[in-house]
Amino acid sequence: MSPSASKKAASKKTPAKRAPAKKAATKRAATKKAAPARGARPSARPAAKRPAPSPKRSAKSPARPAKRPAPARPTPSAAQRAAAAKRAAAAKAQAAAQRARAQAAARAAREREAKAKAAARARAAAKRAREVAQARAKKEREAKARAAAKEREVQRKAREKAAAEAKKQREVDAKRRAIEAEKQRKLREIERRHHEEIRRQQRREAEELKRREALERKMHSKPYGEDLALLAELRERLVEVRDATSEQIAISENEANEMLVDRERLEYDDEDGSSVASDIQRDQLKDFTAALRLKIDEIDVALSRIDDGSYGRCDECYEAITVARLRAQLPVFTCVSCRAAV
Repeated sequence: MSPSASKKAASKKTPAKRAPAKKAATKRAATKKAAPARGARPSARPAAKRPAPSPKRSAKSPARPAKRPAPARPTPSAAQRAAAAKRAAAAKAQAAAQRARAQAAARAAREREAKAKAAARARAAAKRAREVAQARAKKEREAKARAAAKEREVQRKAREKAAAEAKKQREVDAKRRAIEAEKQRKLREIERRHHEEIRRQQRREAEELKRREALERKMHSKPYGEDLALLAELRERLVEVRDATSEQIAISENEANEMLVDRERLEYDDEDGSSVASDIQRDQLKDFTAALRLKIDEIDVALSRIDDGSYGRCDECYEAITVARLRAQLPVFTCVSCRAAV
């Protein structure tokens, strides 16, 4: 509700509140008119009461002359006058209270209107301050955006420059790493070949050790320990093979010695390669003699196993070798399956 509307409502309510005071004043005036003069006797019969003229009618239209004179009224007593005075005082107090309330309402309306105007001015000032602050903030944002864009551009150029330098450095590092990698590869290849040669040597040594261990293991096998007749037969044949092999070894050694003596006595022509051929033949005889000696060692191992009854057991699978194979090959230490797998 606006201050002007509240003020109008207060002004409309004020006459309604003052109406009783006006009626009381009209009644007092009528009472005074109706009071008889002092010294007049009251009539024996009181005059009939007439209604008091309406205040609205007396206010709007002029007083009409009475058609007939009003009869004399009796003089009010002291109690009636006191009561009338009290009523008048009460009416005055009521009227004063109504005026005070009206003034308070008007003052409150003026205060509300002043507060509303002050609030409106404060809102307008706050709105202007917000607009100024928004404009200032917008300018600051635009300035910050321009500064940020400039900074981003500087950073972009710096990144591009750094990226170009990093690319060149990477290319240089890649070339250097390629050279180092090639060197390392060559070194690894040399090392690998060296290790392969070591492993080959180790394999050869392991094979030789395995062969010797196999010869030792054969001494503990006894698949035909109870078949003494078979072992006796195999012993006889192994002895015969050993004697024949020993004779071949002696013949080969004699031939090699003769070739050595002939070389010392005779003069060979190195141009036609006769000395080289002689050396080759002598080396071949030595290799053949070494193989025969290895066979004699195997025969000795077989004879020792026959003595303790362990001959005839495979060195790989530790199964008994067939009698047919034992008789067909002298000496033999592996079965057919293991020999085929070797």
